[in-house]
Amino acid sequence: MTEATGDAEWWQRFVRSVDLDAVRDGSPEERISAVLIERDEPRAAGVRLIKTPVGGGSPRGAHTHPFEQVFFILQGTMDIEILGRHRTLAPGDLVAFPAGVEHRNWNASDGPTVHLAIDIPVEDRS
Repeated sequence: MTEATGDAEWWQRFVRSVDLDAVRDGSPEERISAVLIERDEPRAAGVRLIKTPVGGGSPRGAHTHPFEQVFFILQGTMDIEILGRHRTLAPGDLVAFPAGVEHRNWNASDGPTVHLAIDIPVEDRS
């Protein structure tokens, strides 16, 4: 089925194709972050697909954000430190950091880690 003129633009508001090959086939030593939804788009959240090479991790080390952040592990393992406590995550694990919580992540395994990172603005609930 082909799309009518203008139909492709309409669908792009809702559906995006992700170049999984670019993430999967990139250099094992390269950190790749594919932005799927920007935080400044007219959406509530920012979404990135990130591949972290062996030995790589949070580019800024331990840090905080003014927004909530969620990681969903898709491939490999990820070491995470939250408020000074360490845990190793595996595919299917999800971790959620409230705004302002110090955290960092790194890849101490022998293969790349791939995860979704979702940044969620903090809502004013007053």
